[in-house]
Amino acid sequence: MKAYIRKPVIAGSWYPGNPEVLKQNIDDFLKQAVIAEIPRKPVAIISPHAGYQYSGQVAAYAYKAIAGHAYSTVVVISPSHRMYLPFVSVWKSGAFETPLGALEVDEAFCEKLMAASGVFTDDTRPHVSEHALEIQLPFLQVVLGNFRLCPLIMGLQEPDACRELARALHRSIDDPDDVLIVASSDLSHFHPASRAEAMDARVAQAVERFDVDGLSRDLERSECEACGGGPILSALMYAQALSRTNSRVLKYAHSGHITGDNLSVVGYLSAVIW
Repeated sequence: MKAYIRKPVIAGSWYPGNPEVLKQNIDDFLKQAVIAEIPRKPVAIISPHAGYQYSGQVAAYAYKAIAGHAYSTVVVISPSHRMYLPFVSVWKSGAFETPLGALEVDEAFCEKLMAASGVFTDDTRPHVSEHALEIQLPFLQVVLGNFRLCPLIMGLQEPDACRELARALHRSIDDPDDVLIVASSDLSHFHPASRAEAMDARVAQAVERFDVDGLSRDLERSECEACGGGPILSALMYAQALSRTNSRVLKYAHSGHITGDNLSVVGYLSAVIW
């Protein structure tokens, strides 16, 4: 694959396209996100992926948890909203652009990760119009500054696929404190607020308790919803393999809190794992 530059496709709609406005927007979100101290360097965060006007403030809590830390590589795991694929798609070279500049892809790490499992493909088509990965990048640029990117889009999200991705990450990462995993996910979609809050509470409780099996079971039974359930489970399973099983839900909200429409909402959660 040639070293392609992936251009932003949702700048100016899902988040500001003007770099000064975008940075100020993120800075404002971060200032409002007050969290208790995390006692150890995080290995993973969970962040929502709606437009910033809906979930940017919730996302800021997760990014506040990694502020002040440095990572050489960030692995962003996104679900695939636009294209079905039975693999995990890796954009393994080149760069991702945002209004804040270009993020270099960590080609060496991506190659190492792909060699660790047959679950990966270098077909980049799922990345071209996927919002759930791109939406995380400006926050990472503001909070971390200098790092390289490993962009993953997860098609098949069954538990076995999550376990295989987690194993591949575990085999490929030499220093877990030098690599951050970002699991991109929203929660329930288009239920009345009371129903959404009940379903989303199951996800929050499972994450808070580090109950990987319980969350996997609830997702399979549709007792809760997360469009990035696979990325969340993969991040938890990876951390479990490291015996880094402390987690904290930092913020929850749904779209009704912003729009005032509680008849049909989307749920958002941010969390940190260390």
